[in-house]
Amino acid sequence: MKQKAIFYHAGCPVCVSAEQMVAQAIDAERFDVEIVHLGESKGRVGEAESVGVKSVPALVIAGQPYHINFGASIDALK
Repeated sequence: MKQKAIFYHAGCPVCVSAEQMVAQAIDAERFDVEIVHLGESKGRVGEAESVGVKSVPALVIAGQPYHINFGASIDALK
């Protein structure tokens, strides 16, 4: 069974670069990767916060957030 991985971003150049490098590099045989653009899906900002996302881009695997680089604070997306 595949693990869920969610890549949260805001569409900024830092986020798009991270998406291209990190999210696409994840083994699709092991992980079901969902890309969430928080600028377009504002209703999911609370979801990202609830799993510990403080800034984007961030990758969440098995409920553990990994902050890749600082593109935008989660507060800026509210």
